[in-house]
Amino acid sequence: MALSQIEWVNSIPSPLTGEGEGGGDFMTERITKTGKALRKRLTDAEQLLWNYLRMKQIEGLKFRRQQPIGNYIVDFVCFENCIIIEVDGGQYTENNKDRERDLYLQRNGFRVLRFWNNEVLQNINGVLAVIRVIRKNCLSHPPLNPLPSREGKVTHLK
Repeated sequence: MALSQIEWVNSIPSPLTGEGEGGGDFMTERITKTGKALRKRLTDAEQLLWNYLRMKQIEGLKFRRQQPIGNYIVDFVCFENCIIIEVDGGQYTENNKDRERDLYLQRNGFRVLRFWNNEVLQNINGVLAVIRVIRKNCLSHPPLNPLPSREGKVTHLK
C-alpha cells in the first residue's frame, strides 16, 4: 500500500538520531552540506528557472531548490504537489543510476519533470507552461495535514 505524502515524510528518520538505511549522521550531514553548496552554485539555466519558481510565482506553488530527499538531492521540489523539477546539462545522458533515482522518487509519490538546460534558457515560457499543466493535474489529491512552521505555529497547505 502506498503511503500518503505526510506518512512518507513522517517515516523519514530524523537526521538527529542517525537512524535510517545506513550511513547515519555522516550520510545525512554529507547530503545536507552538498545541498547547501549546490544552492550557492546554480547553473545559468537553474538560476533562470529559480527566478520564476521562487516566492510562489507559479500558480502559488512553493518550491525549494537543491533539496535532499532520501539519499538524493533534487534541483527543485514542491512538496505540497509532489513535483520535482530537474534541469540537466548537455552532458547529461540517462543511465541506470538516474533511472533508479527517478523510480525511488516516483515510488514515493513524486512526479519528476526533466528539462534540458537549453530548453530552460531558450524557451522558459514553454517550460513554465508544462509546470502549470502538471500542477493542474496534481490538484486531484486531497489536502495535506497542517505542518508546523519554523516558528512552531501550524500552517495550512494550499
